[in-house]
This record gives sequence, C-alpha cells and structure tokens, in this order.
Amino acid sequence: MLSKTLLLVSLLAIQGASALDPKCAPGGNFDLSVWNLQLPIGEKGHPTTITPAKLKGCNGYQNKKFFYTDTQDGSLVMKVPGSPDNSDCVTTPNSKHCRSEFRELAPDSGDKASWDPSESTNRLKATLTVTNPDDSKHGTVIGQIHIDDKISSKPVCELYYSKSGDLTMGVERTRDGGDSKFTKVGNVAVGTKFTYEIRYESDKLSVSINGGSPKSLDTYELKSPKSYFKAGNYNQGESASEVHFYELTVQH
Repeated sequence: MLSKTLLLVSLLAIQGASALDPKCAPGGNFDLSVWNLQLPIGEKGHPTTITPAKLKGCNGYQNKKFFYTDTQDGSLVMKVPGSPDNSDCVTTPNSKHCRSEFRELAPDSGDKASWDPSESTNRLKATLTVTNPDDSKHGTVIGQIHIDDKISSKPVCELYYSKSGDLTMGVERTRDGGDSKFTKVGNVAVGTKFTYEIRYESDKLSVSINGGSPKSLDTYELKSPKSYFKAGNYNQGESASEVHFYELTVQH
C-alpha cells in the first residue's frame, strides 16, 4: 500500500469560485477528473454515464436540461425532473428515483474508487445552494457514502435536504439496507449557500454543516465496508429538484 498522503481533489478551479467562467461548460471551470457523471436520461434501466474525458474543458460535455453552467455565477447546475413516471427519469435497476450525480473515481487509475473507512482520512466537502428541493419527506440527496459491494448495492449514509431547509442524515443499520436511522443535522433556508462535510474515517462516521463541530453518527452493524463518495442531486420525490455546486472536495 502507498504511504499515507493527503489527496485533495477539488471541483473548484484552482483560482476559486470568483474565477468561474459563466461561458464555459462545467469541465472548463471545475476539475472533473475524478468523477463519473450519471444523468436521468438514456435507455430504461441504463442511465447515461459521462466519463471525465468527455467532461473535460471549456467545450466539454453539458446537457441544457440537467447538467450545465449557470450563466450568472458559473456554478455547476445539476437538475432532475422528478417523478419516475416522467419520460426523462431513467433510473438504475436498483432505484425508482433518478439523479444527476457524481460517482467518485480513483485519481491514480481512473477506476471506480473503493476506500477503507478505517483509514485516517476520508472526507467529502461541498459548498452549494439547493434552489429547489424535491417534495419527498426528507428531500433531495446531495451527498452520500456508498458501499462498494456489487451484491448489496446499498448506501452507508445519505445527506438529505428538504423543502423546509432541514438537513437530515440517513444511515443504514446493516449492509442489507432498508433499515435507515434518520437524524436531523441542521437547517438552512432554501436558496441559501452553505457547506457540508461528511467524514468516514478511523471507523467513525460524522457530518458537519457550515464549519460546525462534526456530529458523530452510529454505524450500527455496517462494520466499515469498503466505500466511495457520491455527490449531486439524487431526487427522492415526484417534483423536480435543482442543486448548484460551487465547491466539492475529496480528501484521502
């Protein structure tokens, strides 16, 4: 195993949010080299996936309906149509909800990331605005940790943002899934920019909002499975949802 280092991969351009170019595709403003993008379009059961190579650059991939640059501030916009009955809502076989969402890749190889929660540093941090949460009970999933297991295909945790501005963390109790514990971790008014940081390191799961003290969360019977980060707009309801990202960093 390689010696422990701090890996910092940022969706922000090095120059910072103030340098975002509203005329560029997301890949011209943000480093998307460690993310696959899944969109709510494609063939039934097979959502379209966009690779980093296609996302790269000012003329890189964008979709005028679901993934594009905000023409006012250069933020990365991720939209989802909502209801599974919508013709634009193409889902994976294991979900009835569609998404515009990133899946973490390993920076050295480009393979799908898979890291150990017992390591000392595993962190996902984002700066974003949820301009339109979906109408489900807990709202849109804006960040998650997923188990790297082809058999169970379940999340470790999901961070939800609702129409009331509540931020709720759902944590699975077992690797089989279907038995989540929900904990309110904050409240931010809809349309207000904020930050979150999710950590799963040294076998401990925590989340913090707007730089506050990390709130520890029980992981029950999960037993620190190999995991990876996801971030974006994973719609849980029947109404449309919209999320704007200004920063997204991963540390290992």
